[in-house]
Amino acid sequence: MSALLFSSFDVSRQAFYRSRLAAAIVNLKPLVPGHVLVIPTRVVPRLADLKQDELAALMTSVQHVGHVIERVYGADGLTVACQDGKAAGQTVPHVHFHLLPRKLQGDAFARNDDVYPALEKSEGGLPDDLRQVPQPLHVDADEDRKPRSLEDMEKEAQWLRTFFDAAEAAAAEASASETRKAS
Repeated sequence: MSALLFSSFDVSRQAFYRSRLAAAIVNLKPLVPGHVLVIPTRVVPRLADLKQDELAALMTSVQHVGHVIERVYGADGLTVACQDGKAAGQTVPHVHFHLLPRKLQGDAFARNDDVYPALEKSEGGLPDDLRQVPQPLHVDADEDRKPRSLEDMEKEAQWLRTFFDAAEAAAAEASASETRKAS
């Protein structure tokens, strides 16, 4: 499989879901367990720069990945966020959606909207931090959250990949079953 870039950084080892036009990667410094990113496979700085089929695939992937992440992490909902452009807080020039599993009871954020300043703070040092890979990663944006090693991110990606492999197998079986019924 070809290398997966997040801007100019190879994130192939952090990928746990890939379609032809979109992918999902684990986060360097997640705000909550299960905080992942969904990106187009083509490096595109802004949402408006995506082609129609890329945008459709990206949003379908956000929906699919979100459904699985919500179930796997026992969440009651998701925060889905896209910082589109520098003025909106985007620091990596590659379209990406943050998916954060959220809970009604015991959520990491006492007030729901507190997640947005945390996201903005988290993105602040990201470009410099990505340049550190594969050495231990250092992020200055939020010292309370420790960055993970490439090995830790790869391990999570491998674990999450098993849920997508199972989901795709089930979908293929359901499709085959429908085809047999129609025949």
